[in-house]
Amino acid sequence: MSQEPKRRHSKAAKRTRRASIILEAVSLIVCKNCGKNTKPHMACVECGFYAGKSVRPAKVQITKA
Repeated sequence: MSQEPKRRHSKAAKRTRRASIILEAVSLIVCKNCGKNTKPHMACVECGFYAGKSVRPAKVQITKA
């Protein structure tokens, strides 16, 4: 048997519940190596540095010979 709501949710109750579900701004920090904005506790997407150390190689552009 399927579950059905016991009582109807009023418009006010529904809107009050949804009012507390809000989007938050993403917190960003400045990369110490390249100066770009990055997410905290993540390696920089641009240069690949984290905590002053290179954790992945930088982006390499491939050109046709």
